[in-house]
Amino acid sequence: MHAATQNEERTRNEDAVKLQRVLICDEMNPGELDHPGFVIDYVPNMPRADVLARLPEYDALITRSRTRVDAELLAAGPRLKVVGRGGVGVDNIDLDAASRRGVLILNAPESNNVSAAELALAHLLAAARGLTRSDAHTRAGGWDRKYLGIELKDKRLGIVGLGRIGSIVASRAQGMRMQVVAFDPYIGQANFERLEVARAETLAELLSQVDFLTVHTPLTDETRGMIGATELALLKPGAIVVNAARGGIVDEEALAQALTSGHLFGAGIDVFVDEPPRPDHPLLHAPNLGITAHLGANTFEAQERVGAEIVDRVLAALRGDVSRGAVNAPALDARTREALGSYLDLGEKLGKILGQLLPGASELEVEFHGSLPGDSAPIVTSVLIGYLSGVTDEVPNLINARAIAKERGLRVLTREGQESEFYQSEILVSAREGERRRRVGGTVFGTLPRLTRLRNFRVEVAPEGFILILSNRDRPGAVAKLSTLLGNWGVNIAGMALGRAEKGGEALFTLTLDDALTPEQLDEIRALDVIDSAYLVRV
Repeated sequence: MHAATQNEERTRNEDAVKLQRVLICDEMNPGELDHPGFVIDYVPNMPRADVLARLPEYDALITRSRTRVDAELLAAGPRLKVVGRGGVGVDNIDLDAASRRGVLILNAPESNNVSAAELALAHLLAAARGLTRSDAHTRAGGWDRKYLGIELKDKRLGIVGLGRIGSIVASRAQGMRMQVVAFDPYIGQANFERLEVARAETLAELLSQVDFLTVHTPLTDETRGMIGATELALLKPGAIVVNAARGGIVDEEALAQALTSGHLFGAGIDVFVDEPPRPDHPLLHAPNLGITAHLGANTFEAQERVGAEIVDRVLAALRGDVSRGAVNAPALDARTREALGSYLDLGEKLGKILGQLLPGASELEVEFHGSLPGDSAPIVTSVLIGYLSGVTDEVPNLINARAIAKERGLRVLTREGQESEFYQSEILVSAREGERRRRVGGTVFGTLPRLTRLRNFRVEVAPEGFILILSNRDRPGAVAKLSTLLGNWGVNIAGMALGRAEKGGEALFTLTLDDALTPEQLDEIRALDVIDSAYLVRV
């Protein structure tokens, strides 16, 4: 049979069983390509022009970092439903353009977990025994056998971020007979107990008691520079620091100074703010520092897993299972967005506030009162998106938020209440962890979200900017003293709301601020004799 005839026959057979087609255009190890119901074409290092020309034939595209998935490429695939990115990063993909076209973007961040964890441990061991120092000294003609290293056994390892990779590091370290303590306000107590890891309630508490420190958090506004000069000074003299997570979590200048001064025994770095680092970067000349070139994911096994995993997830998505690895959320249909738009925004803001008031909750309850202009399920998911934002490398969205919550041991409850006493509709969200409980509520005025409840107090606050939440006994002087303090700091008050349970009893008031407060300023506010508690949240 001629080739043309064979191709025509194949096309007819494919159409007959409605096979879905997947194009892999970058080099990877995709594993088995023979899957019933699918035709998978693997063309490594495919030129962009060829991708644009052939994409109209395909339902899904799988790439690595080489191929730029921009608006032009997405428009070239009218059948395109899914784009899979092997690995963690999606910097080469226009997520907004994909969402507008309803194209689901997937990645496979878990494939690298073991490799990243093992590299962190390799840096711990190398720094403890001075491998880089001894290697350089020996190659230069020396032979120093008097250099003393540090054993890991019976030492205390501090882990910042007890997610997937941090959990693996904890388990491996326990196998080396290390004591493990972790700081992660977004992980529930049940996970600490399951891993048999001691919990530090604050970062300062963790730093003051550990011999080794390793960080495993995403890079966010909250974590950028979180291990700076002040934090490094809290470590014991002779401690060891490892950053194999994200460049910028550990302040590079401060780390170099701590090594040069001798305060730290050693360190290991796999990531930098700017990669590669400039030739005069201070860390390149710091003593007893091991450096690798962002190799956390670079093992044969991880590269094999990432290819097979992203293929598996793309095929699952084409079958209708979008629960794993979703990076974006295809835009809601216009009717749903028009009906629920302000309520989705409100739900996300309520979740974000609770995530700062009680991170690491084991239970989240979303309660609806009155009448809503549509289905409440997307609002519940929006609450989860807000609550989980900034705590994981996976960006929570309408598709994956519930799966991330389940993975973190967060139980989600929904309850339909009675008519609202004060509003046409009201959403109340409660977070619980043990005996601790926090509650916030809100409604929509026209199209504007408003906070209506903090704890058991009625308030009316625009959920925007920085909100200072304070409680005190209902007596004169609290607002005046606080206003004076903020004025001395040059912090402007944009709005104020007051609430109380009864005259002379406990009262709550909120101030909307134009600027953030430092931890030291918050401590000074809490020290005022007219203030019982103070929290700052960013919405």
